[in-house]
Amino acid sequence: MARRDIEFDAEGVTLRGWFYDGEGASGPAPTVVMAHGFSAVKEMYLDSFAEAFAAAGLNVLVFDNRNFGASDGEPRQEIDPWEQVRDYRHAITYATTLDEVDPTRIGIWGSSYSGGHVLVVGAIDRRVKAVVAQVPLVSGSANIGELVRADFRAGFREMFDADRAARFAGDPPAMVPVVDEDPLAPSALPTPDSWTWFTETGKDRAPSWRNEVTLRTVEMLGEYEPGTYIGRISPTPLLMVVARQDHLTPAHLAIGAFENAREPKRLVILPGGHFDAYVEGFDGASVPARDWFVEHLGG
Repeated sequence: MARRDIEFDAEGVTLRGWFYDGEGASGPAPTVVMAHGFSAVKEMYLDSFAEAFAAAGLNVLVFDNRNFGASDGEPRQEIDPWEQVRDYRHAITYATTLDEVDPTRIGIWGSSYSGGHVLVVGAIDRRVKAVVAQVPLVSGSANIGELVRADFRAGFREMFDADRAARFAGDPPAMVPVVDEDPLAPSALPTPDSWTWFTETGKDRAPSWRNEVTLRTVEMLGEYEPGTYIGRISPTPLLMVVARQDHLTPAHLAIGAFENAREPKRLVILPGGHFDAYVEGFDGASVPARDWFVEHLGG
């Protein structure tokens, strides 16, 4: 399968990734733009999804989020969700300059945190003709409410305020682990399955992944409400893939948001938890996504 390294300018920051040629495509073809979720880099199974889509005749543009992996950007390891939303749009713009790409047939795919981003991009960017949101974050505040004990939240707020004062004084940003073996220890994603997936996947597939994000990343997570955009995606087709036992981006939150989406839309509920979509449940997650893009973009 033909894959090449790419890089493009995102208003002053160079983003890097891969471009896959759709198999059997002659002339400009439909193209899926995709990036990973919270702190993850493209080597953490995005190649698997891209290969599945490319085998169906779809071009795929995969990129690392700014401040992560192969992409430039400072401060390193900081996730600003709105910058990541804009970077999807920069990636779409770059894709439309390529001879292999039909600019009238662009789809977007996101998972977990970026599953929230594609809800926003699908609502505000009409170049997008199909959206797939896998195990998406739909509400930062509700998600933190599910994951962080109420008596811990005041401590986080004090840390955010202290970090803001320190940065103002010129200090480097405070950092926090993405995951910790102890789910009660301070971390951005305090669930046992998060610890297992990130540490094992990072070791096996993605040595560039680092187990830290800026503390402000967690503050911005709590401010981000992508689900409020979901009613505006229509008439662009939306597929949402939810894991029944997902407690990291809880299934009931995603399904509640899906109820507010308008047609055309489809909901697929997978067995298992948040991370199963990448490994054991890969076919269950990738096949409906592939078919959705082929149906609505052509392949």
